[in-house]
Amino acid sequence: MLKSDVEASRARGTGSRTRAVLGVVAGTVVGLVVLAVVGSVLGPQWDPTPLTDPLQVQTEDTAIGSAATAGQYEVKTTVVTVQLDGETIDARISEPVGLDSPKPGVVFIHGAGTGRYEIAFLAQAHALAASGIVAMVPDKRLDTYTTRHRDYVGMAQDYAASVKLLQSYPGVDPDRVGLYAESEGGWIAPVLAARHPDVAFVVLVSSPVVPPREQAAFAVDSYLRNTGVPHGVFRAIPRAVGMSVPGGGFEYADFDVTPYQRQMRQPVFVVYGTGDISMPTIQGAQQVIDDTALAENDDVTVRYYKGANHGIRVDGVVDSTFLTDLSGWVLGLPGTAASEPRIAGDQPVQTYLAAPVPQPRWNSDVVLVLIALALVLIVLGPLAVGVGRGVEATANRVRGGSRPDGPRFGHGILPRLVAVGAGAILTLVALIWYVVAVARLALNYERNDLVVQGGWILVRLLGVAVVLAAVLLVRRYRQARAAGARPAPGVLRSVVLWGGVVGSGILLVVLAYWGVYQLGI
Repeated sequence: MLKSDVEASRARGTGSRTRAVLGVVAGTVVGLVVLAVVGSVLGPQWDPTPLTDPLQVQTEDTAIGSAATAGQYEVKTTVVTVQLDGETIDARISEPVGLDSPKPGVVFIHGAGTGRYEIAFLAQAHALAASGIVAMVPDKRLDTYTTRHRDYVGMAQDYAASVKLLQSYPGVDPDRVGLYAESEGGWIAPVLAARHPDVAFVVLVSSPVVPPREQAAFAVDSYLRNTGVPHGVFRAIPRAVGMSVPGGGFEYADFDVTPYQRQMRQPVFVVYGTGDISMPTIQGAQQVIDDTALAENDDVTVRYYKGANHGIRVDGVVDSTFLTDLSGWVLGLPGTAASEPRIAGDQPVQTYLAAPVPQPRWNSDVVLVLIALALVLIVLGPLAVGVGRGVEATANRVRGGSRPDGPRFGHGILPRLVAVGAGAILTLVALIWYVVAVARLALNYERNDLVVQGGWILVRLLGVAVVLAAVLLVRRYRQARAAGARPAPGVLRSVVLWGGVVGSGILLVVLAYWGVYQLGI
């Protein structure tokens, strides 16, 4: 062969390889774009509205203008029984010792969780009692309270029994008994106050105000921004928080307390910590002001405490300045109801509004069924082939013969099929790991760029590798067909091949739905 012929042959070979590489790259890019479009079309996007007109504090001094001077009394505690409708609960009453005049009273309403009086509101109740106020912390009724089912209107009626008991308690002025509601309790106290006008006042501490689903989405958004996750991760918020759960329950996620707040005529003390990123601290206070104004009630006092997180705690301890202000406000009523400044403390920051969450097309059952189906299709086929080969080999050894050379997958088909299926499963596992890792960081108010940024890049690279493997599988399949070979001879191998392809395709769509293939970072 002439030298020129050799060089021409090499050139053709190089050109062929180049075209093959370009074809694989082009196929991979097309696959990624298609998955990005599919993921975008399948579910809602997340684009929260910026808050443009925030409340402005009038002064950093949180002291209540004309608050009465709190005393310093010894505290006596008593456990009483409260009769509810079909149930009884215990409650702890803390009261000042040596104060004979009729005293104001406060009934505490728990936030989310179990809410036992032995461990709840210890510092708040003691501070109120030491200042001359009777504080009652009832157990939360749990036989009607679960993760799936919560009835805030019914819970308000249960707490009304505690209010009635405290109003009749010796030494308590029945006309001066009010509510202290924290977190989830902020959806209960307005119901109770609206339905029972004899409630004297309402204290809303770290109150969500907006419906639970909106608050949950707002909190997740805030946590993720604080953690520093890539922008693409935010797509998961409406697809997770907005997802409906089949089988009933979770109706409380869309409970709207607004109609009840618009019936509150009692003085209201709204309290937030500026370190609490889980609550719409500006929007919540503004909505309470606007809602109560519709009831011709302007007696709303708002306080923000610097660095305090949920429950007005700093380093795990309830802020002492808040406790002093709380006691002064309660003791000074009705004079403190409209005292100036109306809004005071540390200037809060809220970047985005809590708003209705777009509802995704898929619910949790659809996602779980699709994942389960995909895993079955990917895993069971190869297992069946392996078992079949094992049975054949065993039977052949019993007969004493050599292993028959039965049908096999076309050259290169099986390794690529395994790569696609295993890669899709690995990417799903990596995504779940990433979500759990980011959730832990967010809940602990921590940042870790290696986990947050590096983890997301790893998940997306794995996703790209699966698409690349799928393109290589398609090319090998077409080459086998072009050569007249059967890529998957026999019924069983055909089922394994197409089961793996369909199962992997389902997982790729699920991964696209959760943002793994979206364009950009």
